[in-house]
Formats: sequence, structure tokens, C-alpha cells
Amino acid sequence: MDTARLARHLFTTRRGVKRAFPATCMDAIRAAIERAEACHRGEIRFVIEAVLEPAQLMRAMTPRARALELFCKLRVWDTPDNSGVLIYVLFADRAIEIIADRGIHARAGQASWDCIAGAMQKAFASGEFEAGALSGIAGVAGELRRHMPIDGPSPDELPNEVTLL
Repeated sequence: MDTARLARHLFTTRRGVKRAFPATCMDAIRAAIERAEACHRGEIRFVIEAVLEPAQLMRAMTPRARALELFCKLRVWDTPDNSGVLIYVLFADRAIEIIADRGIHARAGQASWDCIAGAMQKAFASGEFEAGALSGIAGVAGELRRHMPIDGPSPDELPNEVTLL
């Protein structure tokens, strides 16, 4: 077991997450998602999880595995065009994972998502959490616009609010 990782998860608090992502930041993220979704057929979900549960840590669950689990649990895959995208932040690990449904992933490719997550990671490392989150949303929206442009009514199929776990 990685004791440094365990310590990060034991000592990271929701209060720390809320300091990094205050209410004004959460509102800005929600508004950015709403604006972005008006320009493409995709759906974006943004999830911030403070820490993993002890059992998840004991199983050495990776941020990617947890993101995939939440992608399913939150039904991000449940869109007509298979165009849902989850932006997942595991705060204790300072990890960012972008999981895209098969319809958009086949067109954009993993390298696009990795590049966007890398830019977010860089901003987060310098304490620019809001800027990093907004740049991530803009990057995902750009891929969705490029590969799944709006061509008629685009109903809002998934919640735009940030999910804080």
C-alpha cells in the first residue's frame, strides 16, 4: 500500500476542496457547461471527489478506475449520440481523468482528452483551480463542437451542476 497516498486521503477534507473550489467557482463551472452545451450535441459532467473510501484505497483503486465507475453510475453514457464526457477530479491525488462515451471518443481520441487533462493539471498545480476547470471545459467543448456540432434542438440531458463527493 502506498502510505503517502493513504496519508493524503486521510488528511484531505471537504473544507480544503471548498477552499480550492468555492461557491463562485462552482457557479462559474456550471455556467461554462451551460454555455458550452448550447454549441454542440454533447453533454459534460464535472465531478470533484475529495478522497476515496478506505476500501477503495486498500484495493489500490486508480483515479481512472474511479472515473469509469462514476461515468457509469452517473449515466454519462446515457445520451442519444453517445456524446457524454465526464471530467473527474480526485482532489487528494490531484488527479484529473476525462472519460468520453464511445461516440465522441472514437472521433476525438484519447490523446485529445489527455492533452486537456494535462493543461488542467498544470493549472491546478499552480493553485489556479477555477482557471484550470474552465480551460478543461473549454477544451472538451471544443472537441464536442468539432466532432458533434449542433444541428437542431439540443436538449440538456444531464445536470450541469458540479457534483461534489
